[in-house]
Amino acid sequence: MRFKKSLDHLLLETSENGEHTFKRTLGLWNLIALGVGAIIGAGLFVRTAAAASEHAGPSVTLGFILAAIGCALAGLCYAEFASMIPVSGSAYTYTYATMGEVVAWVVGWDLVLAYSVSSATVAVSWSEYLNKLLERFGTSIPYELCHSPFQTSVYGVQGIANLPAFFIVAIVSLLLIRGTRESMTLNNIMVIVKVAIVIIFIVIGWSFINPINHASYIPENISENMVINGEMSLWTYITSGEFGKFGWGGIVCAAGVVFFAFNGFDAVSTAAQEAKNPSKDMPIAILGVLGICTILYIFFGHVLTGVAHYTEFGSVGQEASVAYAIETYMHNYQWLSVSITVAILAGFTSVILVMLLGQSRIFYTMSQDGLMPKVFSDLHAKFRTPYKSNFIFLLFVGVIAAVVPVDVVGKMTSIGALFAFTLVCLGILILRKTDPDRHRPFKTPLMPFVPILGIIVCAAMMLGLGRDSWVQLAIWTTIGFVIYLTYGVKNSVIRKAQRKK
Repeated sequence: MRFKKSLDHLLLETSENGEHTFKRTLGLWNLIALGVGAIIGAGLFVRTAAAASEHAGPSVTLGFILAAIGCALAGLCYAEFASMIPVSGSAYTYTYATMGEVVAWVVGWDLVLAYSVSSATVAVSWSEYLNKLLERFGTSIPYELCHSPFQTSVYGVQGIANLPAFFIVAIVSLLLIRGTRESMTLNNIMVIVKVAIVIIFIVIGWSFINPINHASYIPENISENMVINGEMSLWTYITSGEFGKFGWGGIVCAAGVVFFAFNGFDAVSTAAQEAKNPSKDMPIAILGVLGICTILYIFFGHVLTGVAHYTEFGSVGQEASVAYAIETYMHNYQWLSVSITVAILAGFTSVILVMLLGQSRIFYTMSQDGLMPKVFSDLHAKFRTPYKSNFIFLLFVGVIAAVVPVDVVGKMTSIGALFAFTLVCLGILILRKTDPDRHRPFKTPLMPFVPILGIIVCAAMMLGLGRDSWVQLAIWTTIGFVIYLTYGVKNSVIRKAQRKK
């Protein structure tokens, strides 16, 4: 038997009454700012340079386009679900209603990678940029206190813990406990600042583009050429370890890497139960956020790889790639380097805020369903926030940020989100078949082609992330199944109701 939630039962959860209900405080602008706040951050300022240096070179812009297509296809499906089922839980809730509890659990558990682990990734990047800012004023945090114990400097100094990364996670978590309205006010301010700085960098940096840096827009992959010329089989190429190291395969891999930069547009749907007019505003916010950020991303990637050669980001540029490009090639604009570093710090803070908010809302819903302990759905009597959940994620995310290197967790977050997106697209196909007469304020167009293409594109980007990411996803999912079988099956609200019949 597939244990599924009925849509009518889900809609009852939007009731304004009861001690376990959120306040509806978010308007359209808040939802758009929520999405932009989650998207423009480490993915843009850090992963762009990494994808360019390791996979695609200047054609990282094509990787952004491919990732945006996958997100747009999934976004149309998200928009239909969010307008029809305006409750917390995002992809977890949607799959619960269409594919049942087991699949919903897998999605909810894997979304921990997309939200909690990505928060840790951004916190590590926040620490890097903080040090970059401090260095401009003649000081810095000792290497061992701002790096993972698994990292060693070129001078042989081993890290102990990334304390700044833990610090920012703690501050943001405490703010979230204080209240959603207060958190969104700060987020709105930070969104305005970082979007303005991104636009300024694009406008000023455009005149510093060196055409030589874009001469080989799609860097050559020798093995790929051997496949085209019939000297190597496609399977040999894919399994040789050369797939994804530039060429067209590199663009696919770059799309998977920079997909991390789009993690966040779905975070809008986690706040559906706190939106004032979810049926109307959720689709506009989800698709609007995606469009705004895609345009900024393409121009940003083009300018960044034009100002500095992509090979530099694999060594001296690294985490603080934007500041490096400005300081090295954009002379007389040192003030912009300082400004953009401050803006990036603010931007990273807003990303952490939105990701942690989304994670707590997903676990809130899972707890309400009995699949997670009740502690995750306990709301503060005054602030109406899941304060206990926020404290737990403070420790969980903070520890990951303090001890795990950023390159380890970066791809994990992408594959977790892509898996969820794939199932959301599949869920739309299923629900159109099982409940065709349901009122849909927003309908995914061009059915069934949009969700089918969404599944194909997202699956392709997952393949591009490589074997290690798949192994990590398998291990993580296995851990989740152990928890589900030992706790979720026993405490599931739906299963308890079935047992009583």
